[in-house]
Amino acid sequence: MQRKLYLLLLVFIFSISAFAQKMVNICGEYTYYAPKNVTLEQAMQTALERAKVEALAEKFGTLVTINNATVVKNENEKSDIRFLSLGGSEMKGEWIEDTKTPIYDVSYEQDMLIVKVSVCGKARKITGAGIDFSAKILRNGTESKYESDYFKHGDNLYILFKSPVDGYLAVYFIDDAPTAFCLLPYMKDTSGKTKIRGGKEYVFFSQQHADRENVALIDEYTLTCEKSVEQNFIYIIFSPNEFTKANDNEATETGEIVLPRELSYEEFQKWLVKNRNRDKDMKVEIKSITIKK
Repeated sequence: MQRKLYLLLLVFIFSISAFAQKMVNICGEYTYYAPKNVTLEQAMQTALERAKVEALAEKFGTLVTINNATVVKNENEKSDIRFLSLGGSEMKGEWIEDTKTPIYDVSYEQDMLIVKVSVCGKARKITGAGIDFSAKILRNGTESKYESDYFKHGDNLYILFKSPVDGYLAVYFIDDAPTAFCLLPYMKDTSGKTKIRGGKEYVFFSQQHADRENVALIDEYTLTCEKSVEQNFIYIIFSPNEFTKANDNEATETGEIVLPRELSYEEFQKWLVKNRNRDKDMKVEIKSITIKK
């Protein structure tokens, strides 16, 4: 009995060690020369994203794909030959969390905004193909043609989502405080999770597109902006494995405005990192949106 227990303990420790080795500490930096129509907040976010991408590429490499095709079109006895070359690259690693606060150096040269950033964090190598879901942020419409990352005060927000497999979905909105607001699961959904059926296209935050029996559960969102411009983020979190939302506070009501359940950004990140450490199949897509008055 003792020997079996000892062997099981060794296997358990080895499993933890093997998983822990997949997490590595990496650092990166990037200098972004911003166009004139880009705000300081947007430039800082772009620089940060590119610093992380370069750090991941240096550590894990990238997978580059090129697809070539020749299209021949005959019309009115005339031939039109076009050669198409579609290329792309995919990171072989993913950023899990920041371990240090990013350090920014902002300067101007000949009226050009220059943002340099250094960042360090934990990352891991992507070993599987991953789940290729589709998530689109929509402005004032529920079809894909309304996809946008630019909103004005009073615009309606929708999300168009589709996954090839069954799974579970959560959506969080991060404002510039920063505070994390849980948009999905809906406020009245006490299950703490949103189940997704593979192959079905969902329009979230629209009562018009909800099943009749679920209309009362649906929250609809109109974005507001107190400053001249705000940079916010939407986290789309999906996994084929069951998970529940973070342990947040109840929705609050300010006048006619009802704010979704919320928690601090730090607590949200702890919840997200813990879930991603446990679930290698969990995929997170971060959308950046700009809101102006």
